[in-house]
Amino acid sequence: MTDQVTKPSISHSKSLKLMGNQFELTAVHESLEVCKQAVEIGILEVRRIEALLTTFSEDSITASINKNAGVSPIQVPVEVFYLIERCQRISNLTQGAFDITYGSVDKKYWNFDTKMAQLPDPKIAKKAVKLVDYRNLVLDAQEKTVFLKYKGMRIGFGGIGKGYAAEMAKKVMISKGVESGVVNAAGDLTAWGNQINGRPWTIGIADPNHKQNLFSQFEISNKSVATSGDYKKYVIIDGKRYSHTIDPVTGMPAQGLKSVTILCQNAELADALTTPLIVMGRDAGLHMINQLNGVEAIIIDQNDKIYYSKNVKIQ
Repeated sequence: MTDQVTKPSISHSKSLKLMGNQFELTAVHESLEVCKQAVEIGILEVRRIEALLTTFSEDSITASINKNAGVSPIQVPVEVFYLIERCQRISNLTQGAFDITYGSVDKKYWNFDTKMAQLPDPKIAKKAVKLVDYRNLVLDAQEKTVFLKYKGMRIGFGGIGKGYAAEMAKKVMISKGVESGVVNAAGDLTAWGNQINGRPWTIGIADPNHKQNLFSQFEISNKSVATSGDYKKYVIIDGKRYSHTIDPVTGMPAQGLKSVTILCQNAELADALTTPLIVMGRDAGLHMINQLNGVEAIIIDQNDKIYYSKNVKIQ
């Protein structure tokens, strides 16, 4: 009786623009055909989610919810209902620093595309976000409806959509028999299994001062990573650096942190926690992360000092 010969693994990747961002999907399997099929089905899944959640189409569920703000509840697919329900839980956890009603910001008070020379008046900034309040998004679990209480309110999934899409793409790729792979959604990624050489996947974190450089790299398997930072999108006013990230509660730009990286099991959660930590700041952010099981954070402040949550195991 002859021993069965194990075929060597093959890796196949495809990079393309999805959800307005650069995605790269990688599958590892002994069959190139299986790899290709898995990557293609992963891409189809991301496109499905994009069509479902986009704010750039009048036909999406998001558009329907927004059009009926202050008018009537909208019944949504179960998948979307539970995604919004999870968003609401993160809003509660972060005390509003994460808020999918952020689409309600009155942009006439902010010109995000030009260099600001001064901060807005706090009263004006507060007025700009007056319709941003996750507590005015009403969910009916029985009917699976979503209702925005006031006209002019809008939801958007920019703070969680990429992570959710990456997680769902991974799920369908695994269903095709791919036991190792990576879905990288513009730096928000999820990795499972190992590389061809049997080692875990090597992940790099961008240097917030030089995005093309890395300040650290480490190995992960069956884990997700997301990073949010101001990189080139910031202004310095009176010697202080302010992020392009706006606090949805005050309307004022966040300050104090250049970069936040979250590591956890789920890409959706990793994506959703990065931006609110920039809003919350170092101390409050680390305190929150240290209460969460299986969630780790790496923070770089405006002075380039690095802080880690208590459970970080980094090389």
